[in-house]
Amino acid sequence: MESTQQTSMTYCDSLTKYSRRKTIPVQIGDVVIGGNNHIVVQSMTTVDTMDTEGSIEQCIRMIDAGCELVRITAPSIKEAENLRNIKEGLRKRGYKTPLVADIHFTPNAAEIAAKIVEKVRVNPGNYADKKKFETIEYTDESYQEELDRIRERFLPLVRICKEHGTAMRIGTNHGSLSDRIMSRYGDTPLGMVESALEFLRICEEEDYHQVVISMKSSNTQVMVQAYRLLVQKLDEGGFKPYPLHLGVTEAGEAEDGRIKSAVGIGTLLEDGLGDTVRVSLTEDPEFEAPVAQALIDRYTNRLGHPAIPDLDHYPIHPFDHEKRKTSEVFNFGDHNVPRVITDISKIKDITPKEMKAVGHFYLPELDKWKMNDLGCDFVYSGRNPIPFMLPNGMKEIQDGDIWAAQSDQLNKFPLFTLDSFSSIEARHRELNFLEISDQDIDAAIPLVQKESNLVLILKTSNSHTMPALRRAMVSLIDAESQVPVVFKVSYPDQTSDQTMLYAATDVGGLLIDGLGDGVFISLEKEKSHSREETLEQIKLHNVTGFGVLQAARTRMSKTEYISCPSCGRTLFDLQETTAMIRKRTDHLKGVKIGIMGCIVNGPGEMADADYGYVGSGKGKITLYKGKEVMKRGVPSEHAVDELIQIIREDGMWTEPEVHA
Repeated sequence: MESTQQTSMTYCDSLTKYSRRKTIPVQIGDVVIGGNNHIVVQSMTTVDTMDTEGSIEQCIRMIDAGCELVRITAPSIKEAENLRNIKEGLRKRGYKTPLVADIHFTPNAAEIAAKIVEKVRVNPGNYADKKKFETIEYTDESYQEELDRIRERFLPLVRICKEHGTAMRIGTNHGSLSDRIMSRYGDTPLGMVESALEFLRICEEEDYHQVVISMKSSNTQVMVQAYRLLVQKLDEGGFKPYPLHLGVTEAGEAEDGRIKSAVGIGTLLEDGLGDTVRVSLTEDPEFEAPVAQALIDRYTNRLGHPAIPDLDHYPIHPFDHEKRKTSEVFNFGDHNVPRVITDISKIKDITPKEMKAVGHFYLPELDKWKMNDLGCDFVYSGRNPIPFMLPNGMKEIQDGDIWAAQSDQLNKFPLFTLDSFSSIEARHRELNFLEISDQDIDAAIPLVQKESNLVLILKTSNSHTMPALRRAMVSLIDAESQVPVVFKVSYPDQTSDQTMLYAATDVGGLLIDGLGDGVFISLEKEKSHSREETLEQIKLHNVTGFGVLQAARTRMSKTEYISCPSCGRTLFDLQETTAMIRKRTDHLKGVKIGIMGCIVNGPGEMADADYGYVGSGKGKITLYKGKEVMKRGVPSEHAVDELIQIIREDGMWTEPEVHA
């Protein structure tokens, strides 16, 4: 345990007190990343880089929306050279925002761009390395030969950057690890880290330190683990503390993209990691910066949060996902997926029709209920009991004293506070809930140790929410308690985006660490609203609860779309195509579909997907099953049908339900 404790604590300054990781500052034009500077927002253009005026106009929209760094793809020499025209056009319009050239396969393009823009981004997985999905056995000698070859190809760029004062991001992507890295380390966070460190060692040998590093993945568990491991390896290896660029690749669109980004990025920000952020949405890029800023703004005044008891050890390994061992209570804990509890307690005399807000639909003509993929498991009615019989797929939770006065106690479940738990003797024979604050954890442990039909509802009033809840979980683990725990969070009136982002941050990091058996987003801090407005909030909370569980990879309740945010390389209208594919496939529960605009972001970036739709030429699509090419050069007008046929032949297709 001692060695685990030692390595566990090295990825952040403190697990209980908010503290930004201290890094070296990296100058990028007039912007400085790291050091004592604010967390910088950036985004990426989607217009063809050769469209100079279109690129300039889009850059201006992004900058006006809050973007402090603008990244532009430069897949070949001609695009790299055109960066000069874009930069000059922006300067003439009075915009001095630094530009970043995004490089993948072409070292020559990087060397040109580095003389023009303020920063270049290189991907170690395909910059002077090989990615052909081949398994190769390397001896130590042959592996070193490849490293020597990479060094020879990479050195000119390092020297140009050093000469011109150009910064660099070494940006590893989970889906585009080279065959060489894959052969030695596999598809792992360690492989991602080592891929970046190989390039970083070359930079340090050249005394070049204007470097930012990223570890991006569409899998939030892998992404978080890789960043944590990177920090540990930087410290362990004697490297300088380089700034970190945070991002989740191909997060998607709408609420899915926002929640998934917040689970990955927010988890790291909570522990003080991250110096610049890009939220990748399948939307116009000017919509990305405000979402990133909303995530960052939570930490402006975080330093003054109430104290959380220090940890002298940490029993959770931060570089692997292992679910906390729990007992099964009713349908919580053990092998069960995390549950969603939705708060409807502010609605009096709720009707069957209004239950659609929690994903359950009453069909009066048939006198039957229908549930969608986001039908919640439990509703909390509090002191307003539901006046009708609920469908089999949903159960009701009532305050303990209300439940104790009910004649039908079998099909409803009580929620107790610490005080009412000792004053109300009645108990449900199968399932009882005990709501406590993180500060009450020591008082609650003796109670849960002697009860076999109890689930904890754990909340905190601490503004440093995720670490406060995590600290309470450590107390339970130390006490060897296996009681299931549901995390309860609540927020004052705010925007829908803020609710999604905050809940994803506060609960997502705990789920990534294998903690928690459910999520409960409460209405208790919100003001009284009209019935219609309250029902909209209930719907938002329900959707967000399921979204957080899906983004953290702990409960797959709907189809997941791994779609890139589009860029100048994209070979089709990504937003339109994503919407079209979604319309045909969004009933495929738990299936992951990658939708990539070009071959750069194709088989690599969608490494986590079950099926893939990748632009491979103008009007041409390549279709994948996992990483295997199934059909090449499919005309785009037939590609969705062909994709569905592949899913059908794989036995994963179900027909969508036809509504009368």
